[in-house]
Amino acid sequence: MDGTRAPGFERFAGWLSILAGVAGIGYAVAFVVLKDAGLSGLFLLLAPLLATAGLVAVFERVRGVDSGFAILALGLGIVGSLAASTHGAFDLANVLHPPTLESDLPSSVDPRGFATFGLTGVSVAILAWLAGRTPELPGWVRPVGLLLGVVLVVTWLARLIVLDATSPLVLGPALVAGLLSPLFFLGLGVWLLGWRR
Repeated sequence: MDGTRAPGFERFAGWLSILAGVAGIGYAVAFVVLKDAGLSGLFLLLAPLLATAGLVAVFERVRGVDSGFAILALGLGIVGSLAASTHGAFDLANVLHPPTLESDLPSSVDPRGFATFGLTGVSVAILAWLAGRTPELPGWVRPVGLLLGVVLVVTWLARLIVLDATSPLVLGPALVAGLLSPLFFLGLGVWLLGWRR
């Protein structure tokens, strides 16, 4: 780390990235294996909120490459993360206090995962592209980040076009994103904490 970065924030972002990865794994287990709407809502609330610190840490390292793209990526990532977290809060609120009327309308905050998958995917892809143009980040960030970004966008498009959430066209990319995202943030957290040395 050079002298221009605050080591306190790097440690903070490292720990939060690790927690985001753990919460992402928790979400996948709660949603796919346990089918527990309350737990999956809680983990969906936490994982993207925790991931924002990791996005800021990556932004700090790539903004010198192209500040315009870096700011755009950070803005999309923060909006995507906050909308995803709000989506989790919405799901959790509905579990704790079930609504009296059922509706199959998409969430007005995050319709079909537009922010959770679409905006976050574009953000991660741009940050990964910039990461490949600087020695400030490890080499794995670019390919893993680009793949994660593309899979997240494909997941949103699949969810938008195919209304059946159990379709393999939706579940396939969602499963890949559900595996890659926690691994990406766990790896980022480990790297930011300096455990790589």
